[in-house]
Amino acid sequence: MSTGTAANALSATIAGIGFWADGLPDWATARAFATDGSRPESAPSRPSPQLLAPNERRRAPGSVAVALDVAQAACRDADIAPETLPSVFASTHGDLGITDYMCDTLAADPTAISPTKFHNSVHNAAAGYWTIGTGCTEATTAISAYDATFAQGLIEAMMQLATGAPAVLLVAYDTASSGPLGTLTHSEGLLGAALVLTRDGAGPRLTATLRDGTDLDLPGPLGTQAQANAMAQMLPLFDALATGGSRAVLRAGPHRTLSVEIDGARADAQS
Repeated sequence: MSTGTAANALSATIAGIGFWADGLPDWATARAFATDGSRPESAPSRPSPQLLAPNERRRAPGSVAVALDVAQAACRDADIAPETLPSVFASTHGDLGITDYMCDTLAADPTAISPTKFHNSVHNAAAGYWTIGTGCTEATTAISAYDATFAQGLIEAMMQLATGAPAVLLVAYDTASSGPLGTLTHSEGLLGAALVLTRDGAGPRLTATLRDGTDLDLPGPLGTQAQANAMAQMLPLFDALATGGSRAVLRAGPHRTLSVEIDGARADAQS
């Protein structure tokens, strides 16, 4: 995709949206908060993805729980069977709590490493749970690109559409940091969102173009609410979608931005 060249822009239609943030456990409540500041009277403290069996649901780390929850919500919203979708899972850090546990235990008592936590420490853990739980045999990709992770995940998903996939699931999420890692890469709370993107359809149409520069929009309501989470980088797009905005600018790498034009306001909300 050439810098700033409209002829080389990527496009996609949003068929479904899933969202979870602390205090805003779905896209409907996130939209309400972004438009009028309202919040639900009570909200769960943690996602509870029904894709997992009850025992697995309780044991799943926050990164897996939020990723699966928003992925399922986006597929329901799109009314597309999840097992038919190739997927892109984007996370800045994976699960920082587990990474901190692994480092601490390896330094203090290496033989005490929990096999379950080791299993969940890999960056594509959420993608693995998703493909197993849904029975999906389509391709899945796990991406990390620091503060450009969401933009690069969106580019990857849109490239897959441009090269033949009829629909792609994009899932983005991050967790809170802890321990010494938290002093180097700070992140708070739990945040995740998912988009089912299609080549055609009746939803909002995205057109994305890479540009040189570093200028970003000021945070909107959702961006302000969850700005301390490492995946807050995705929230300019979700603020625009929630409020009927026509454009969002995302950080796409050193001295690069991804300009996303939005054509068509979304008329309904995922419940």
